[in-house]
Amino acid sequence: MSEKVSRRKFLKLGLSCGIGALVASYPFYVERHIFQVNTYRIPVPKLPPKFDGYTIAQLTDLHHGFLMPQTTIEKIIHKTNSLQNDLVVCTGDYILERNGTKQIDTVWPQLMKLNAKDGVFSVLGNHDHWGSTDRSIYWLERSGQNLRHKAVPIIKGEERIWIGGAGDYIEDELGIDNAFQHVPDSECKILLSHNPDSADTDYNTRIDLMISGHTHGGQVIIPFVGAPILPVKNKSYSSGFIRAEGTNLYISRGLGWAIIPVRFNCLPEISVLRLVRDETERLL
Repeated sequence: MSEKVSRRKFLKLGLSCGIGALVASYPFYVERHIFQVNTYRIPVPKLPPKFDGYTIAQLTDLHHGFLMPQTTIEKIIHKTNSLQNDLVVCTGDYILERNGTKQIDTVWPQLMKLNAKDGVFSVLGNHDHWGSTDRSIYWLERSGQNLRHKAVPIIKGEERIWIGGAGDYIEDELGIDNAFQHVPDSECKILLSHNPDSADTDYNTRIDLMISGHTHGGQVIIPFVGAPILPVKNKSYSSGFIRAEGTNLYISRGLGWAIIPVRFNCLPEISVLRLVRDETERLL
């Protein structure tokens, strides 16, 4: 009898340890590799009628390098192209390394394979500067995707919107006003800015939508608690659509990792933003 009991306890202990090991390994081995495509309905003030339903695919925080190999980057690029959205935007942190150019020189030829009907536009994040500012700007320019400190029009018939780009909040001049200095104030302006804290800085230009990344959504989301760590000053800037004080803001959870290679309750994502006219604006 005691032998059976001991054996039963041993099996229960082994099962418990197995389940514990599986749960403990899930954030590292499983969730970090599940790349979602999530579509969000994003209200945009001043959006011209012909752009109602316009789609923008966003890639951010790929962090190519350790545990984010070139083959994974290639799959992400292929998947993004297959979605056939109107526009593709990339909002920085393409690498993980510091003080080096190897990852920069590997990831950018892949980013140059992105395509969309109305083009591909990119800005840099803090990790790109930490790797090499000069080399990151070189590839940004060579790719034809450079939107840092400038804005371009997207035209449909007689209507248009403007897509502009900021420098990184931590390692560069934001230059938001400079980016839109030649854009009529009455027209719709969308800003790419890696760090969502940019929304709380001083600038004079009216921004109708800011598209950001940087936070990774916190990487780890504890139920009923939220993200214990968010690398931003404004802790309400985690992920998703937010009506910030100066602009509507969208923050993607991104695709890679930083600090520790885990994701829990915070799946990596390719974001697809479906722009719609802002109903609250019509009520004012």
